[in-house]
Amino acid sequence: MKRAAIVFAMLFVILPALAKPEWEDTSRSWEDRLGAAAEERATHSVTYDGSGREIAYPMGDVPANIGVCTDEVVRIYRKVGIDFQQLVHEDMMRAFFEYPQNFGEKRPNTNIDHRRVGNLKKFLERNATVLPITQDGADYKPGDIIVWDLDNFQLHIGVVTRKKSKDGKRPLVLHNIAHGPKINDQLFYFPILGHYRFDGTVKRTEPFMNATAFARPREKPEPPPESADAQPAN
Repeated sequence: MKRAAIVFAMLFVILPALAKPEWEDTSRSWEDRLGAAAEERATHSVTYDGSGREIAYPMGDVPANIGVCTDEVVRIYRKVGIDFQQLVHEDMMRAFFEYPQNFGEKRPNTNIDHRRVGNLKKFLERNATVLPITQDGADYKPGDIIVWDLDNFQLHIGVVTRKKSKDGKRPLVLHNIAHGPKINDQLFYFPILGHYRFDGTVKRTEPFMNATAFARPREKPEPPPESADAQPAN
């Protein structure tokens, strides 16, 4: 009897450890898996650090103890087999000039492109399901990606979890807003600019641009009006 009790106690400890993480359990819904992946990120200690650095490609990442809001989205989706680094890079190879051009990049850059909110936003607009922006918490499902305007179009991004607000009216979101990955009741705290649902399916499959296409030809400047018809000096 005592031996049986010991065996039972050991199984009670060992079996949960052997179980798949929720986000890897394909018997669960896609929403549930993404929600679980988002919630797991809140268990990590991450210092907010957006400094640029060279990283591997694909599946490259900055050190696990640093990152910004975009890094959390990337890390969440990688848990379910989706690599935004590769997807964003390939989409920028297709349509580089549709992406924001205010970063000074002359061609796609696998070190940083997927770590910029504006680029993730454009990728999702081109490839994800773009959902209505409402003030009804029921419209937001686990795994949905939200882009906010913090102030004067300073972009921020996060992921909806399975957890609910105290009144049950809103899902909580996982995001890193300067203090590491946290889950809180801030879905409607900032103006929402984008609401997306992405299952890994890429909609845009046009061919990659060739190398010469990344350099836009400069237009020849017009001569000053006063010299347009000038004659050679005698």
